[in-house]
Amino acid sequence: MGLIEKLELNPIIAAVKDEKTLREALNSDIEVIFLLKSTILTIETMVEKIKKTGKIVFVHIDLIDGMSPTVDALDYLNEKTKLDGIISTKSALIKEAKKRKLLTIQRFFILDSISYKNSLKYARATKPDIVEILPGAMPKIIKRFLYNYKCPLIASGIIMDKEDVILALKAGAIGISTTKSDIWSL
Repeated sequence: MGLIEKLELNPIIAAVKDEKTLREALNSDIEVIFLLKSTILTIETMVEKIKKTGKIVFVHIDLIDGMSPTVDALDYLNEKTKLDGIISTKSALIKEAKKRKLLTIQRFFILDSISYKNSLKYARATKPDIVEILPGAMPKIIKRFLYNYKCPLIASGIIMDKEDVILALKAGAIGISTTKSDIWSL
């Protein structure tokens, strides 16, 4: 079963920043894990633990301590781990990951109308598999983005409760990424 199918069954994504929340995510019904925080020393082990449970794992390549978000880092991760894909804000890395047949999530921070327009421009140019918009508690922006660019979209950041989840999904998001473990069981 692929990513989109898994998100259709369970649209909540565990956003993991440490070993404690990784254990919680591994023991949950969550199907997809975003590994947001890791180090050059822990990344391989963390990905391996996730893959042993049959879950899909995306590594935020921009946030690995001790590793710069470069093509060499991408090649290292692709060779040394069984990650399913990467998350990045960097268009060049998204393009390189696609060349390597990795799934890609391009993360955009939408703070104002300029960042909104730039996000659309970069998404169209890069063509990531999925776009992630932060903050995710903006259903109006989610709808508008999807109207202007058709792609799977994940809402993330400042997802505080069930209402935020429902509003983002109703606006068209296929998934919700959150660090709040109490939301993982919704």
